[in-house]
Amino acid sequence: MDSTDLTLIGLLRGNARANVATLARKLGVARGTVTQRMRRLEDAGVIVGYTVRLRPDAEPQTIRAWMGIAVEGNEARAVIASLLGEPGVATLHDTNGRWDLLAELRAADLQELSRVLERIRLIRGISQSETSIHLQTYRAA
Repeated sequence: MDSTDLTLIGLLRGNARANVATLARKLGVARGTVTQRMRRLEDAGVIVGYTVRLRPDAEPQTIRAWMGIAVEGNEARAVIASLLGEPGVATLHDTNGRWDLLAELRAADLQELSRVLERIRLIRGISQSETSIHLQTYRAA
């Protein structure tokens, strides 16, 4: 990746819905160049999707929780692949410290959260987990 790719990614982070013409103008390149670079970044797995970000209070009915996950031995890749396939996992982070992974979970209600937790606990290679439910957010980026 070069500086144009990094700038393109930054622009998409700011507005994933920006059209190719706007991106090309901001980058100072042709529209075909933007299209080609986006396709290359997608094919390489650098860009894995486009999404909508909501204010934390925009989904008042959604239950959010953090789950710290300890992974057994060499099972990290398999565990990560399984977690990325779990619809209740909104984000997944590799970390250091007590937990190997930190997952942000989202569910419509407590019953759904319970089902998400049950499915995650059945994943082979997870040795231990701890979940904390979000009660209130004081500052959001």
